[in-house]
Amino acid sequence: MPPLEEEPYSVIDQTLTAAPDLLADLRAIAERAGQVILEIYTQAEGFEVREKDDHSPVTDADDAAEAVILEALAALTPDIPVVSEEAHSAGKVPDVSQGRFWLVDPLDGTKEFISRNGEFTVNIALIEDGEPVAGVVHAPARGKSWVGQLGQGATLYEADRPAEPIAARRRPETDVRVAASRRHGDVETLDAFLADYNTAPLLSAGSSIKFCLVAGGEADFYPRFGRTMEWDTAAGHAVLRAAGGRVDRQDGTPLTYGKPGFENPYFIAKGKD
Repeated sequence: MPPLEEEPYSVIDQTLTAAPDLLADLRAIAERAGQVILEIYTQAEGFEVREKDDHSPVTDADDAAEAVILEALAALTPDIPVVSEEAHSAGKVPDVSQGRFWLVDPLDGTKEFISRNGEFTVNIALIEDGEPVAGVVHAPARGKSWVGQLGQGATLYEADRPAEPIAARRRPETDVRVAASRRHGDVETLDAFLADYNTAPLLSAGSSIKFCLVAGGEADFYPRFGRTMEWDTAAGHAVLRAAGGRVDRQDGTPLTYGKPGFENPYFIAKGKD
């Protein structure tokens, strides 16, 4: 695991997104949080599941991972505010009007975590003026981390294997690959979208992993016609942008961040046209 820089970045004297060690630091933070998650995930006695005000589940793993990430980001970039899912649920919403902030989902896929299918992730993304410019998606149970930074490309790190540069592929005429799930969102809208393409069978994976499938050229689209929050999507969006893809609203305009309430509209993540 790469070491975390001891000295914080200066957000006044340098451009943070040009820092050569930024992705290594983000991956180190995400993987530390992932270790904490796995310790709880593998407890023989199980773990407690609670319900938040919005009726979504939360566990001790969500809280423990968030504590690791918030402490590390505060040390790394003390002047940059952090919007994180569980803190936001507790009413802790920082001012992000200056345009630069972190978006964190300490445990994306809590339902997958509870069902023990391994398809949960740690998501950390840096937002600049509404755009995701750097991010990491770490899948602890799979031993994989996808990282990306705008202008520097995207990379897959997997346990016991060399780092692998990844890139979105150009969409083929037939057998278009779509990463999606019929368990979530508006099924009729999804079916209408799929009708426009000659598609292969749907690929299924945890939500932020779907972005990474598109970023790595394993899928051409990830349409999401259901409710998501910005912390659900920002890290995967950053990886996909770095890999040459993009994420658009249904009207074709780019998906942006820092919206009131941090709620996303429907969107389509895509590789190269």
